Amino acid sequence: MILEGVGRRYAPRGPWVLREVGLGLPAGTLTRVNGTNGTGKSTLLRLIAGIDAPSEGRITARPARTAYVPERFPAALPLTASGYLVHLARIQGLDGRTARSRAGEWLDRFGAAAYGNTPLAALSKGTSQKVAVAQALLAEPDLLVLDEAWTGLDTTARTELDRAVRERVAAGARVVFVDHDPGRLEGEADAEYAVSDGRLHRTEPAGPAPSRAVHAGAGTPDPVHPGAGTPDPVHPGAGPRTRITASGGTRLPEVLPGAPDCAWHGDRLVATVYADHSDAFLRALLDAGWHIEHLTPEATTEGTRA
Repeated sequence: MILEGVGRRYAPRGPWVLREVGLGLPAGTLTRVNGTNGTGKSTLLRLIAGIDAPSEGRITARPARTAYVPERFPAALPLTASGYLVHLARIQGLDGRTARSRAGEWLDRFGAAAYGNTPLAALSKGTSQKVAVAQALLAEPDLLVLDEAWTGLDTTARTELDRAVRERVAAGARVVFVDHDPGRLEGEADAEYAVSDGRLHRTEPAGPAPSRAVHAGAGTPDPVHPGAGTPDPVHPGAGPRTRITASGGTRLPEVLPGAPDCAWHGDRLVATVYADHSDAFLRALLDAGWHIEHLTPEATTEGTRA
């Protein structure tokens, strides 16, 4: 999944909440987003989840099965906890029997099985949050977006959500989360970003993530024979070009779309590729476990921070 030059504002001439966001989300990775209140973290998560549409730029390759836990749960719906979960599971394509089974399973895992027949409006804040988290996990999403999802949960439920996140990543899903606790899933994120001044900046994870170790495979790419830069003889590309900076992946195929010009700075790759092949080239990077740091149209001088 790729965000390229993404910006968001809520009125045609209003202030930009986010601008020039470039971000790659490979399958099977955990991504943390940090930032102070009001910087645009929730806006970014809604864009990733597809709840909001970008005002500029584009988002491609979003998985069809996407789940989102909002910062605030709409608990006033006229349904019981179980009824709400079953309803959402059916919307996500599960049959009735499977929907009821999954609803019961997740309520039990989060310690809320006793509240299955309780109206949503009568639930405590903590139990409402358990239902909010459960609805996101019912259909085994390929993209899971969590906006302060641990807030309001008791210790046991927080631990269970940690476990559920690890399960989704191990199953090949993309998980993106915001949490106020700096120790949440500490050392497990494949990539960490900070939102400030309407821009997204790459920061270093707190420690080595297990999934990143898998992506590293044979280790740091060989800067002499990187496996990149051989022009595609069938589709050489044309028109404007895009500069892409990426890091942390495995060896790339010998032939890549768009005839990329590649330069190496330690383990960081800087590639210039024809814009009409940029999506295909970005997917090749993501498939090899690379993290996209910057996306810059060749005509501009200031890079898009990711």
